[in-house]
Amino acid sequence: MPGLIETRLRRQGLTGPTRASAHEVVAWLGAVQAQDYPGAAWALGLRARGLTMAAVDRALAAGEIIRTHVLRPTWHFVSPADLRWMLALTGPRVKALMKGSDARLELDARTYTRARKVFERALEGGQQLTRAELSAALARAKIVATGQRLAHLVMDAELAAAICSGPRRGTQFTYALVDDHVPAVAPLTREAALAALATRYFGSHGPATVHDFSWWSGLTITDARAAIVLADVGAAVLPDPPAPDRAKGAHYLLPNYDEFLIAYRHRDAVLDPARARNFGVFTSAEYPHQIVLHGRIAGSWRREVTSTQVRATLRPYLAVSKSDTRALTQQAARLGRFFGRPSVAPVERAFRISG
Repeated sequence: MPGLIETRLRRQGLTGPTRASAHEVVAWLGAVQAQDYPGAAWALGLRARGLTMAAVDRALAAGEIIRTHVLRPTWHFVSPADLRWMLALTGPRVKALMKGSDARLELDARTYTRARKVFERALEGGQQLTRAELSAALARAKIVATGQRLAHLVMDAELAAAICSGPRRGTQFTYALVDDHVPAVAPLTREAALAALATRYFGSHGPATVHDFSWWSGLTITDARAAIVLADVGAAVLPDPPAPDRAKGAHYLLPNYDEFLIAYRHRDAVLDPARARNFGVFTSAEYPHQIVLHGRIAGSWRREVTSTQVRATLRPYLAVSKSDTRALTQQAARLGRFFGRPSVAPVERAFRISG
């Protein structure tokens, strides 16, 4: 009988990817955290056959996947068919979390409404503008918008399902009107939306606890429990946080914020608590890129993409066998294929070899 980690790897699509597009992966997972765009794109590439960075860019440009603020107050990829009902369900909760900063940033309901109207006028007719261009439109309307104040104004418009990601313009992200960029779908009742979100999460991320689901979705514990009942997913709900587990041969170079770790409040199953604070060697960020050996976090790695190559520099904190080294080198080669570079620099041998 497969263990916890084997089951999660299979359900998340990391084991033997069977999906063929960025949209299929995002629709299956429900939402994929995406503030680091290249990292989030690589998360999709790990879960689909032959997917490349260029294909993810095309999917974003075509509106096959949407990048916006939903669930917790950060960017996620979502399917266009899910955008509106997910925002209707989770947007009010995210906006409530933003209120603590509103007074400091001198933002109120009237200012948010004025800013949304400015965005809608600037983007009408299929226009797609960068954040700097939206800021300039606000300035012309005598609305001060820089730094965190601008970020909150844009996020509010996203949460209201007014604007969302458009195609990238070079390395710059653009915004578009949701009504122009995302086909209309029939709305869901709140109960149907709760059931749909629980079904999606436990089907693609389970087994997991109610606290894991609450963390991932941004729902209160009360709403998370109600969603579980409505979805009838009790068999996938763990009563207690799982014990440490492993999956032999499961080796990956996961990006920061990957669903394999970020989607769970309880992470001891894959991450040694003693290492939780220091497994990032190259960055002080809480969630660096992650080396996975036999289904467990075993260190961190750094990605360097140039015009000619991808270099993956690995820093495991566990002893690594020669066979594990070969498997991770293969993963680095896979990373190179994803970014479409003609060569991948050899992985630096920062291993402690055993066996």
